[in-house]
Amino acid sequence: MKYISTRGKSPVQSFSQVLLSGLGEDGGLMLPQTLPKITAAELSAWRALPYHALAHAVLSKFVATDDIDSATLAALTAASYTQEIFGTAEITPLRAIDAYASGMHIQALSNGPTLAFKDMAMQLLGRLFEFELGRRNATLNVLGATSGDTGSAAEYAMRGRKGVNVFMLSPAGRMSAFQRAQMYSLQDANIHNIAVDGVFDDCQDIVKAVSNDLEFKREHNIGTVNSINWGRISAQIVYYVRGYLAATTSNAQKVSFAVPSGNFGNILAGHIAREMGVPIDTLVLATNENNVLAEFFNSGVYRPRPSKETFATSSPSMDISKASNFERFVFHLFNADAERVAAMWREVDQGRSFDVSLTPEFKGLRERFGIVAGTSTHAHRLATIREVHEKTGGLIDTHTADAVHVARALVKPGTPMIALETALPVKFAETVKEATGIDPPLTAEQHAMMALPLRVVQISPDVERVKAIIANH
Repeated sequence: MKYISTRGKSPVQSFSQVLLSGLGEDGGLMLPQTLPKITAAELSAWRALPYHALAHAVLSKFVATDDIDSATLAALTAASYTQEIFGTAEITPLRAIDAYASGMHIQALSNGPTLAFKDMAMQLLGRLFEFELGRRNATLNVLGATSGDTGSAAEYAMRGRKGVNVFMLSPAGRMSAFQRAQMYSLQDANIHNIAVDGVFDDCQDIVKAVSNDLEFKREHNIGTVNSINWGRISAQIVYYVRGYLAATTSNAQKVSFAVPSGNFGNILAGHIAREMGVPIDTLVLATNENNVLAEFFNSGVYRPRPSKETFATSSPSMDISKASNFERFVFHLFNADAERVAAMWREVDQGRSFDVSLTPEFKGLRERFGIVAGTSTHAHRLATIREVHEKTGGLIDTHTADAVHVARALVKPGTPMIALETALPVKFAETVKEATGIDPPLTAEQHAMMALPLRVVQISPDVERVKAIIANH
């Protein structure tokens, strides 16, 4: 298994190389040269596997044994996916919410240390980084951007790990109080929080600018943990396979997934799972008011918006107007035409849009890839959270509510619709209380965390300032 860039001018790499390098040298995103397939026999055999063994089986398709041997990979997945870490032996349990909408389920992905789905990949990524750096006797300076949950999940996975420093950029004042406390209260010497005056896209632009300075990147051994890192995407594919297996008893059955997505990383993993052969009928992409992705899938126009047009919403982890992972999907949409993709992203990088509405590839998109998209608003979130609570007794967070709202009208009789839970309600308590009148309870440990002193540097959106912070630490 080898990896190539979406822009076609980066050297071919192994899994362990793309794990540590992030962006390709040409500014593109790395992905498999060819996607591996999952056979019907494998799916049947995987039904009996615990989550960590399923993770090993899926990831083995992306990792050559002469790169990371099978026994090592099995040990890393076994250490990452435990009841102690995720609170349940199932790791990602499925629950039906038929009282709200017949055939709809929620897959719990947020039982990890930071109460968000990003833990599903980050817990493994932290161990993969430590293993790979250990055998190279190297140090990695991880540079990331977060709209809320990636940052805390990365920091909790990397804190105290040998050979890893984390520099995490976040939009100042744009995250929930719980999200800020989770990140900024960490005092570990290898964790560095940088709040940027702006929106998530400003943070992500800085990460890409630093990564594209190849001399600086090599000198300081810069890597990423955002979903531009293929290691994260490969780990996320696993829970789509688990969700499918949990909702079915036969490979003849299909399921659909509803995915709240701002950066296209989460739903990209579902797209890869479907392309590999998991019987997925529909992938429902749910956006909030920052609906750049929904606009593309409904019109064929990809129009990233500037910071001043990016709304602050009650599902802030999706307050994104330039979806980093979308490039990988467009590469597949246009049949691995790297020159075409590079030309499109030259337009994007200049602040412009592109329109593919008249192309045969876009016209066949729904039939070929099964993706449909819709938008949810603050009013929709409130109504959905309230109704789910009234009818089922359960609470859901704002991002999960976006997925549930958009998917409700798309449930097909006989085809389970699985909404991916992306965070626990306590992370967005203010909106949950606005919807239901109920304060999601905090544990004693969480109460203590909210009162801890914060350790963060606030800066203007300045690439050189970020480079200086990395160099000084």
